[in-house]
Amino acid sequence: MIRVALADDQTLVRLGLRRLLELTVDIRVVAEAADGQETVQMVQRTAPDLLLLDVRMPHLDGPGVLEALNELGCQPPTMILTTFTDDTALLRCLRAGARGSLLKDVSYEELIASVRHVAAGGTLNRSLVPQYILERLRHPIPEGHDANGTVANLTERELEILRLMSGGYSNRELADALSLREGTVKNHVSSILLKLDARDRTRAVLRALEMGLL
Repeated sequence: MIRVALADDQTLVRLGLRRLLELTVDIRVVAEAADGQETVQMVQRTAPDLLLLDVRMPHLDGPGVLEALNELGCQPPTMILTTFTDDTALLRCLRAGARGSLLKDVSYEELIASVRHVAAGGTLNRSLVPQYILERLRHPIPEGHDANGTVANLTERELEILRLMSGGYSNRELADALSLREGTVKNHVSSILLKLDARDRTRAVLRALEMGLL
């Protein structure tokens, strides 16, 4: 019997997943959680064979849950289910040990097959993270360098802002957090984009992740 734990902040999503999974004879949902902190406690308490984890949840997001479980040494095989094509969050999940990801509109057959495959120790071939990023994970680039060996040369302040950018903070929120003027933050963000050769904030964070800066 595959013991599954569900983590999603939407009650109807959890209910739907539970009903679908329990149509089988070999899968049972043993626990549910509606936020990230609750998910960490749930996994510690129930030790499921597999965790179905949402990316976006209150209190602690999917990547944060996996990172916390890693620190506690109790991360089960985990499959990410999401409605978002958020490369940054999904890359963090993969870095933290997720076995792959599926969109929530996946077919019933693919969902069940994926649960069985991952619970048995497999990794999903289908991923929402682009193949070039997966290659970066398999062949890490030395910290602070890009694929061509170029150093990013970010200042300490730029690295600090970049880390906050990876959490989705707006320029105003960055300014408030760092006690800076919003215009100063905009200048730093522009410098980060230039140095990382990225045309927007999301691509800057992805590039920084590839380079081992985050």
